[in-house]
Amino acid sequence: MKISEIKISRFLLALAGASILTAGGCRQAVADSPAAEHRTEKMVAILPGMIEDQSWNKINYEGILKCRETLGVDLEFVQNVTESDFEAVLTEYGSQGYGLVMAAGSQFDDAVSVVAPRFPDTTFCVVNGSFCQGRNVAPIFPKEYEASYLASIIAGNITRSGILGIIAGYPNAPMEHLLDVYEKNAMDIISQRGIENPQTLRSYANSWSNVDLGKKIVEQMIDSGADTLFIYANEVGFGCIQAAKERQVRVIGFSDNQNDLEPGTVAASVYFDFGTLYRWTVEQYMDGKLQGNKVHEIGIREGIFVPVFPEGTPEGLRDAVDQGTSDFLKGKVDLTQWFSD
Repeated sequence: MKISEIKISRFLLALAGASILTAGGCRQAVADSPAAEHRTEKMVAILPGMIEDQSWNKINYEGILKCRETLGVDLEFVQNVTESDFEAVLTEYGSQGYGLVMAAGSQFDDAVSVVAPRFPDTTFCVVNGSFCQGRNVAPIFPKEYEASYLASIIAGNITRSGILGIIAGYPNAPMEHLLDVYEKNAMDIISQRGIENPQTLRSYANSWSNVDLGKKIVEQMIDSGADTLFIYANEVGFGCIQAAKERQVRVIGFSDNQNDLEPGTVAASVYFDFGTLYRWTVEQYMDGKLQGNKVHEIGIREGIFVPVFPEGTPEGLRDAVDQGTSDFLKGKVDLTQWFSD
């Protein structure tokens, strides 16, 4: 296979550093990493979609570029790898002696579980992954439910009808958790505003790329009264935002800064700073400290989720997000209480 390359929240400006928290979640308790003498500096990141998707793949690509710039490393990447090719592509890089193979998305977990044991001297790191059984398997888990908490504050404060539309790519545990947090906190805020009978409409596109389907889903939600949309479905989001613009409803940008995609339609965005994530991962790998048998977590405390507001955003909305961030950092809110499972 040919490898090809193809105004921020004031509160979060005060956050500094990029320390990563580590969490359990694996049945194996031993945490170690491949022997340093077997590591190389051949590194690659595998992306499941196109880097122009204005969502997940784009922010991973930006993280790769930032990592190259800040560390001066040659972190290669390959884009638009389909699920049927996951094992083959992972095997290719393992057999070529790559020391670090990163894969962007939890959908790579199963393939890594098959391939990693065959290449013990290669460290496999799934971004947003949860499988971590193996001394050379070290996933990085951005706690996206913390980002959706910030998005829920925005949505809960701007909706007028109290009906929120939610469109996601595929259902899986991390996706459902982030949507649970978004729904339940937004509903609380809407109720506190005195809006009666708040409601959420959740739909999975079961696709990351069907633009037309995204538009149809949103049109149905708007017909049901939704006036504020939350979309986390990569290229599907293009159709969603197009429909939102045509029907004059608001969108909360998520993962990428989508404010300039459709000014006036995108009310604000929660941006994922993956430059921090990729830099930390590569530094840990090169220092021989990227431990396997462990999920490495990152979130609001590390400054990775950044609310971005367009010019003219009401001061009260900014203040609400700042207050919500402060409450979270002070331990006043437990987001996991809203998980449905």
